[in-house]
Parts: sequence; structure tokens; C-alpha cells
Amino acid sequence: MTGRRHGDSGQAFPIYITVVAGLLFLAFAYFAVGQAAATRNGAQTAADAAALAAAQDARDQLRDGWLEVILDPAEWLEYLEGGRFGTGPACQRADTFAARNDAEFWGDGCVRLNGLEDGFRVTVRTQGTVGESVIPGTEDQHATATATAVIEPLCTFDAPEPEPEPEPEPEPEPEPDPDPDPTEPPEPDDPPILGLSCDGVAWEIDPEHPRLPSVTDLFRVRLAD
Repeated sequence: MTGRRHGDSGQAFPIYITVVAGLLFLAFAYFAVGQAAATRNGAQTAADAAALAAAQDARDQLRDGWLEVILDPAEWLEYLEGGRFGTGPACQRADTFAARNDAEFWGDGCVRLNGLEDGFRVTVRTQGTVGESVIPGTEDQHATATATAVIEPLCTFDAPEPEPEPEPEPEPEPEPDPDPDPTEPPEPDDPPILGLSCDGVAWEIDPEHPRLPSVTDLFRVRLAD
């Protein structure tokens, strides 16, 4: 009986080793898959942040430039349509945000959109590798991701029709003023600029104290699907 028990133990030991080895292999496989997924998610997060940063920088440029010509509505069109901004500064900001998320530009890097919508497409690569030198064969494998952010103008401008000038009336003959007033009459104030509407809200630009709506009321920035 004793010899039979030892024989059973000897037969079970290889099975035990096989089961343990299989469990260790499954654990390692799950770790590898999880590590790869985490790296890919990190790449997408970095791409999203970089694309949004570029679009937000362009949005800020648009508002700053618009303020410079706020008293000249004839110059508003390029700002209303969201096209008057510099690509270089916007992409520099995107690069900064990519680095904050442990990524760098890859491929085309940061490019401005050419379609109906304005914005940026950003492609990044993670600085770390998929396996971080833990999973064999992944030491040189980086994750890449692309994101697109668009800038949507929220304002329209409909310049009011100019009022027709009244026909001049004949001037009466001047009469001598026995007591002339040396003071000159004050100049009339410039009329407000009307016709600007942002997201359904009408805005009136006071020439004496000109101001625009907030940048988030002028433009919407979002990730494209």
C-alpha cells in the first residue's frame, strides 16, 4: 500500500507542474495584453490632448486677432470663418501636450485640416515601448495614435442696412447772433456696431468700450469622430 501511494504521488507531480506552468503562461499572456492595451490607450490620450491643444491655441489666436480689428467689421469675415491663425504656434502647443503625456510627434505630426472644417490632425508615438523591456520581443515596439480636433465658429454677422440719408433742406439765411457762444457743440458719439450674433445671442459692440464674447462663445473646439 505504501508503495502504491508513492507511485500515485509520482504520477501526479508532472501533472501539477504542467498545471502550474499553464497558469503562469496565462498570467504572463494577460499581463502582456494588458501592458499593450495600456500603452495604446496612453498613445490615444496623448494624441487627443495634443490635437485639442492645437485647436484651442488657434481659437485663442482668432479671438486676439479679432479684437485688433473689432472696430472695422469689414475685417471680421476671416475671423468669423475661423481661418485667420498661425499653424506653427498651434502645433508647438500640441507638441508640448504630447510630451506631457510621454509621447512625441510621429509620421505627419501636426497638420492643419484642408476640408470644410478647420482644425488639426495630430499623430504621436509613445516614448515608452509596449513591453517596457519586460515582454521579450517588444523592446522596440511603440504605440502610435492619431486624433483630429476641429474648430467650429459659433457667430454670424449681418451688417444692418445703412439708413438712407435725408435730402438736405435749404439752409435759412444766417441771422446775426447778438451774443455768440464761444463753446463748440460736442461731437456725436459713434453708433454701436450691430449685427453680431453668437450661438443665438445678439451682441452690441460699443465703440467706446469694445469687447467680444468669451472665446468659448465665439468658437467650439471638439474631437472629430
